[in-house]
Amino acid sequence: MIEKFLKAKHWQIFMITFGLPFLIQIITMPMTITGNDPMIMLNIFPIIMILFFGGFLGWFWSIGVGLQNKVPTDVTMKVKKFKVFLIIPLIYMLLISLSMGCMFNGAFETGQEPSAGLIGGMVGIIIPLHLFSMFCIFYCLYFVAKTFKTVELQREVSFSDFAGEFFMIWFFPIGIWIIQPKVNKMIE
Repeated sequence: MIEKFLKAKHWQIFMITFGLPFLIQIITMPMTITGNDPMIMLNIFPIIMILFFGGFLGWFWSIGVGLQNKVPTDVTMKVKKFKVFLIIPLIYMLLISLSMGCMFNGAFETGQEPSAGLIGGMVGIIIPLHLFSMFCIFYCLYFVAKTFKTVELQREVSFSDFAGEFFMIWFFPIGIWIIQPKVNKMIE
């Protein structure tokens, strides 16, 4: 799977992460608006999130792990820490999508609003987990940009060396068009 991401063209990764979820939303939105099935968007939302985060984090994993064999031997990178910090947001997004979907489906089916205690408890759990998940994603952005630039320059790099790549990866819809062709050249 890593090889597929590393060899994929920039437009293919863009289509997996943005094109397909956007197309699904365009198809389902009229059904939601016209009232044929107002619940369809809540049922489709987890699929859209899995497509986006699967593509996004899969690309991160591919660069962070797949390019390690091209990193110079004298440069040490914390790959295990990266792997853990990448899996945490993935698990978080899956759990939050499923729990929110179940909560909203339950509320719509029974016609009762969720209790204030349930909502308060979920917010009390979600906010710290969300902030930690955001920290993990920023670390992954940092690690992927550092790995990419280390392979490109074949030396130890500082943040000033890869700050541009960090921000391009952060603004993924734009950065993928610049970073991925360079990754393709590194793999060849």
